[in-house]
Amino acid sequence: MSSTIIALAGNPNVGKSTVFNALTGLRQHTGNWPGKTVDLAAGSFNYCGNTYTLVDLPGTYSLISHSDEETVARDFICSGEADLTLVVCDATCLERNLNLVLQIQQLTPWVIVCVNLCDEARRKGVSVDFAELSRLLQAPVVPASAACGEGMDLLKAALEAMAMQQSCLTCQAAAPPPCMGLSPQELILHAEAVAGAVMSFENPDYDRRDRTIDRIVTGRVTGLPLMAALLFFIFWLTLVGANYPSALLNQVFGLGRTGLWKAAEAIGAPTWLSGLLIDGVWQVLTWVVAVMLPPMAIFFPLFTLLEDLGYLPRVAFNLDPCFKRCHACGKQALTMCMGIGCNAVGVTGCRIIDSERERLVAVLTNAFVPCNGRFPSLLTVISLFFLAGNSGLSAASGLSDSLLSAFLMTLLLALSIGMTFTMSTLLSHTVLKGHPSAFTLELPPYRRPQIGKILVRSLRDRTFFVLRRAVLVAAPAGLLTWLLANIPIPGGESLLQILAGWLDPLGHLMGLDGVILLAFFLGFPANEIVLPIALMTYLQAGTLVDTQNLLGLRTILMENGWTWTTAVSFLLFCLMHWPCSTTCLTIKKETGSWRCTGLAVLLPTACGILICILITALFRIAGLA
Repeated sequence: MSSTIIALAGNPNVGKSTVFNALTGLRQHTGNWPGKTVDLAAGSFNYCGNTYTLVDLPGTYSLISHSDEETVARDFICSGEADLTLVVCDATCLERNLNLVLQIQQLTPWVIVCVNLCDEARRKGVSVDFAELSRLLQAPVVPASAACGEGMDLLKAALEAMAMQQSCLTCQAAAPPPCMGLSPQELILHAEAVAGAVMSFENPDYDRRDRTIDRIVTGRVTGLPLMAALLFFIFWLTLVGANYPSALLNQVFGLGRTGLWKAAEAIGAPTWLSGLLIDGVWQVLTWVVAVMLPPMAIFFPLFTLLEDLGYLPRVAFNLDPCFKRCHACGKQALTMCMGIGCNAVGVTGCRIIDSERERLVAVLTNAFVPCNGRFPSLLTVISLFFLAGNSGLSAASGLSDSLLSAFLMTLLLALSIGMTFTMSTLLSHTVLKGHPSAFTLELPPYRRPQIGKILVRSLRDRTFFVLRRAVLVAAPAGLLTWLLANIPIPGGESLLQILAGWLDPLGHLMGLDGVILLAFFLGFPANEIVLPIALMTYLQAGTLVDTQNLLGLRTILMENGWTWTTAVSFLLFCLMHWPCSTTCLTIKKETGSWRCTGLAVLLPTACGILICILITALFRIAGLA
């Protein structure tokens, strides 16, 4: 049995990941390939007794420039790691894809071309002469529709045939391709000529529908309002959908906590040890799971759905002028959207930005958009202090209140986006001076979403990945919180109350108190536990307090000095404070610098403190505090 390594290359939005998954059956793993710090997905499949390992290279339009994606793809192909290179093209726009094919052929003769999305081409009346294309390229060409499995057996057979051909030519070089020796400009002209020779159109106006939709989606008048409406709808659907499973998980975990206590008593475990493990670690871990899992399981699939439909590049198109005015990159719009789901994912996504300066701007400002870990605290305070009635009677349960909650959340997010623009401008004119770079932004065709692919990518690759990291850092937080609340101190106060007292002067200046600031500090591992820790300290309890019951929450907070001003300051500081520990570690990994990590912590924290002090001072002057 032989083993062959295949490099999988292609432009973005050609279905390269779909081909990868169709060949490997989703059996993926990631690893740092020699010479690079970029994770490349790899998967294997067997055919005719031989093993083939497919390495998914970053999507790129060219190998000539020097972006990270292009460098990774070019270096891997030239390194000799790959025996063959499989280039995926889009049957509806070969003229754009063939330039990359020709560039790769100049690096290696062992190239197979997979013309994907043939089903979409047929629907649009686009025909391709695959035999003529193969003759002109002097390379095997396989038509395919990977989403429905069409052409995958032919593709495997072609890979097998080329692998056998390569093994027979170990002592002699393969024939050079016809594009060898052409300049970059000549390659572009040659790609257009080949595409023109093999493509025909039943209806030259086949993309009219996409252009009509884009007039609305990217229109100067309609583009931004439509974005806001979609954001509102996603928030509303997430809030309504996550409410019931979160409550159910809390009940299940509550029963589990009771069962664990009974088991601990049955085996005679020391009370302090049971409290530490059950009321400390278990309670925090289950709280994070119950609060984070339902909204992420809804938000990430919705986000991935927009990605699969081709809407996210339109978001970048709409926001590109705003980021250009900030001297930042339009791709930052995409990383900002990722940050709404998880700031750590948003920071990792900044790899798509080519310029190092603009990438740092995006990394340092990503925490200004709230991740889903901040949503529970934001929504609870909105429900208690800003919805109609303000009675604390299940404020988020009705349709009107859920719509109003989503509207207020959308306003808060608009504020955070405005702060992202402001701080991007500040950085671009001070420590990270520079002019915005140009970049190629493709508006891909609208495609029917692949539900199975969306669920796999959003749940496995995003939801559970983020949840796992949050759980790992939440366990030490639960242990520390329990210790601070339960270690006996002379005088009867707990360490939680003593530390809160030290922070009280700054908290009062900000319209908050020391308890709230301490809760934010202890919530550094996971933002979800900020409000429960504050309630624990107010009530002098020894474990986290469940904030699902809104009946008594408002009374507890108001008895401990909360006012409308406190609620406003809490929302503002919840929007703008240091990123969580997972995000900080990700920033350190991506930038390789503790200085950049410290700046990413300082920027939102300083803004949050100053804005809270300013707003509180204005409220007090106006007599509203």
